[in-house]
Amino acid sequence: MKVQENITAKITADLEPLHLEVINESHKHSVPPGSESHFKVVVVSDRFEGKRLVQRHQAVNAVLERELKEDIHALALETLTGAEWTARGGATLASPPCAGGGKAGS
Repeated sequence: MKVQENITAKITADLEPLHLEVINESHKHSVPPGSESHFKVVVVSDRFEGKRLVQRHQAVNAVLERELKEDIHALALETLTGAEWTARGGATLASPPCAGGGKAGS
């Protein structure tokens, strides 16, 4: 199973999202074509109600523990409740451009 598909399946099963986007942003970085190493995940779940942002991120990181150890180099998260998503108008925030990952001489 591809990394992106695996992320989608695991988050769907564990967090029961109202909305989920798993965006492969690897092409924006210095990686070989077709890589699956840099992702942005937008997950809207009522399971985040009453949880601080760090707790929400910890929940996603726990679900993706193996992927974070073996496959994922970078993971950007947007974790919202249904009410927060509605208040924001259902919009995903744009990711900042890659800063080059600390490449020497860039």
